[in-house]
Amino acid sequence: MRLKDKIAVVTGGARGLGQAMAELFADEGAKVVAVDMGEAAYEKENVEHYQLNVTDVPACEKFAEYVKEKYGRVDVLVNNAGITRDALTRKMTDDMWNLVLDVNLKGVFNVTRLIGPMMQEAGSGSIINISSIVGEYGNIGQANYAATKAGLYGLSKTWAKEFAMKGAQVRVNTISPGYTMTDILKTVPQDLLDKFAKQTMLNRLGQPEDIAKAALFLASDDASYITGHNLSVNGGMRL
Repeated sequence: MRLKDKIAVVTGGARGLGQAMAELFADEGAKVVAVDMGEAAYEKENVEHYQLNVTDVPACEKFAEYVKEKYGRVDVLVNNAGITRDALTRKMTDDMWNLVLDVNLKGVFNVTRLIGPMMQEAGSGSIINISSIVGEYGNIGQANYAATKAGLYGLSKTWAKEFAMKGAQVRVNTISPGYTMTDILKTVPQDLLDKFAKQTMLNRLGQPEDIAKAALFLASDDASYITGHNLSVNGGMRL
């Protein structure tokens, strides 16, 4: 029970990686608020679902007030909400660029600017920003997505400094998953999935549970001396 009596917020928590993290956190003793624009694909004891568009600043402010009033604090924040709108740069529209930046980067800022200071005031907390192997190495057709996921590294290092001011034990880290079998990858042809798997040292693609376990470690007191760090969880894909 590594998160016993902790209050955790997971954005993008309706399915995929967010669902895996929310369920594992609950199994480890946390009360979880899983926020998402869409309806949740599951029900779980100690997981509350809350509909939220992270690009909507007033809605984020209302959500932060709701969480503080109901639970009194937030111990863990996982910024997982994200989208893709893929195209080669010469074909990428303004709408495709702006929407991905609004959700993947500004959305993280909108939520963390409210919950981070809450943690700082309480004196402790763990913030985990879900980046991507694409943020580390880039990818053809994903200039917008790569830019947002790389941007999370700078945000995380800055927040690791800001929110720890005056002695607060607030830690901020990123996780960079490799190719992981979420709904997005289920639309990829099997021959490509096999190719991706062979590019890893472990000869397999990731599962949502692999990322959830890494997040559990960073959320827990086991990682109490780790901050400003990027944890790559990709099966050794780029070794």
